[in-house]
Amino acid sequence: ETTLMASDGMGSGKASFQGISLALSPASEAEAHRLFNALADGGQVQMPLSATFFSPAFGMVADRFGVAWLVLVAS
Repeated sequence: ETTLMASDGMGSGKASFQGISLALSPASEAEAHRLFNALADGGQVQMPLSATFFSPAFGMVADRFGVAWLVLVAS
């Protein structure tokens, strides 16, 4: 139910995603796990999805294209 639109600005060369992270805040832990696992498929987990003092489920992952994502369920 979310639309995310972005533009590469008509750049040339290899894309480089540095200095930014996109964040997802799903409504449930189950949805957080589904999204996190989908992003991690072919990507690189930077911090496994787990409970923290500020969230029942928080994790960091770079997808297969190198885009950094934060997945966070509000506590």
